Amino acid sequence: MATIKKNENIDFLDREIIQKLSENGRIAFSDLARELNISNSLVHLRVRKLQESGVITGFSVKLDPKQVGFETITYTGIVTKEAHFSYSIAEKLKQIPEVVECHWVSGNYALFIKIVAANNEELRKILYEQIHQIEGVGSTDSFFSFGSAFEKNLPV
Repeated sequence: MATIKKNENIDFLDREIIQKLSENGRIAFSDLARELNISNSLVHLRVRKLQESGVITGFSVKLDPKQVGFETITYTGIVTKEAHFSYSIAEKLKQIPEVVECHWVSGNYALFIKIVAANNEELRKILYEQIHQIEGVGSTDSFFSFGSAFEKNLPV
């Protein structure tokens, strides 16, 4: 396994709490305290510390795109007309609900995004009627996802 620069402010107990929350984000803090053999107040204190330090950035519900009606999922690279457009393009992409991720990347593309769409026709509309209309977008290149082999949280 690769060597990961560890945050010195995260100790063994923090790692155990993070691991348990990664496995079940809905676990009650009282159950977590019981499993780790610590007090409920200590769990609250540690989780709050992890949130305030930015290690834990939030809790959310993970939706299955296909179960919600999004049959088409793509990863799309965006070539910009000029590099300085990437920031304003990212701001405009944030306003398109079907664009669920956006990353600045190196290589042929300036941005790499994940799009969920009801079907291929809706994807075409999102690309041609919304994304390609954003000032500075030169071209796009889409890669269709046939499904996720796995997704996991960061190692701690």
